[in-house]
Amino acid sequence: MDQRPSSRLSGFYRQSLEQRLATVADWAGLDDADLAALRAGLSVEQANHLVENALGLFALPLGLGVNFLINGRDYLIPMAVEEPSVIAAVSNAARLARAGDGFRAGSSEALMIGQVQLLQVPDPQRAEQAILAAEPRLAALIDPLHPSLRRAGGGFRGLEVRHLPDTPAGPMVIVHLLLDCRDAMGANAVNTAAEAAAPLLEALSGGRARLRILSNLSDRRLAWASCQIPLHAFASDAVEGAQVAAGIVEANAFAWADPYRAATHNKGIMNGIDPLAIATGNDWRALEAGAHAYAARDGQYRALTDWRLLTGEEGEPALAGRIELPLAVGIVGGATKAHPTAQAALKILGVTSARQLAEVMAAVGLAQNLSALRALAAEGIQAGHMALHARHVALAAGAPPDLVEQVAAQLIAEGQIRAARAAEILATRADD
Repeated sequence: MDQRPSSRLSGFYRQSLEQRLATVADWAGLDDADLAALRAGLSVEQANHLVENALGLFALPLGLGVNFLINGRDYLIPMAVEEPSVIAAVSNAARLARAGDGFRAGSSEALMIGQVQLLQVPDPQRAEQAILAAEPRLAALIDPLHPSLRRAGGGFRGLEVRHLPDTPAGPMVIVHLLLDCRDAMGANAVNTAAEAAAPLLEALSGGRARLRILSNLSDRRLAWASCQIPLHAFASDAVEGAQVAAGIVEANAFAWADPYRAATHNKGIMNGIDPLAIATGNDWRALEAGAHAYAARDGQYRALTDWRLLTGEEGEPALAGRIELPLAVGIVGGATKAHPTAQAALKILGVTSARQLAEVMAAVGLAQNLSALRALAAEGIQAGHMALHARHVALAAGAPPDLVEQVAAQLIAEGQIRAARAAEILATRADD
């Protein structure tokens, strides 16, 4: 078992920026190059090689989620995000989860789906039989395309045939090619396989291949996480723990039953997952697409989480939560290797496989959901969020770095978190 130090960094948010960097460098064994990547990130020259028509850089704050205990191991979570309260919220939820021994997480194989769309197939049933019978031929065609994937133990894992008899473009036969992508996100490998298989699938079906591309509904590449928290952990001077837990269960039931609420509920989950994906150089847009499609897999868009009251292992009442969603992430290739800050973030995480990264992401998503529902069930979502938002307002009004906290504190004290009031406060200070 990895004997990392505890991620329970009490008072971490009170440290100066340089103190935080020193703390993390010691915790994760970062070197000077890692610290430089955290401070400066991507260079303009590197950006010019990553995207077309590059002009410069658009920076996001990179923060650290603390307190995470996942599968008995401590983690610090690098998160690239501009929204106030996200990092504080997820860290607080991870602290709560430690009262129940943290999060438990797991994942399935890293299977990705490549789709080949076949049109004008004269006999769809016969085509299906021919395609399924040709699985060994397809394996022999696809596996040599990815020698590094094969060396890592991945590669072609089978195929499926689906019929779409009634579409605006006529009947379609859709072939799914299944590839185990191991530690890669897998888009390039899957797309290459679909392109290579298309001519043979045309010959077998008598149809015409059109689209040959991966699916971002990677429902064969799932990750899940759970936690079980004793009710006393939710108690405060203002409210009983059982009352907060009951409110969380009721809020989750609302999101399960109503797609209008579910959209906001699941957006909050992605508030945790997306920043970790961005920090590690993963495709957060693909994760969003897969998560939301999976949320509607039974025909109605629903919550991705489930929260219930139960009796804990020692007979104490507890709140149990679980999340499951597709998470096609990688730790090799693409921006994960090309972006220096992504490399430093992966070093902080200390993950050694894409599956481990996906499991950590699932736990972070569950933590973010827990924090949001707890706020809604207890003090209300705006209380903490608006306090942090005051800093944004102060900055937008032109507050210099040494006055941001003072102006924000005055805005909060007055209950007027508005740009106009921030400008008035700054003008008064300038007159003084």
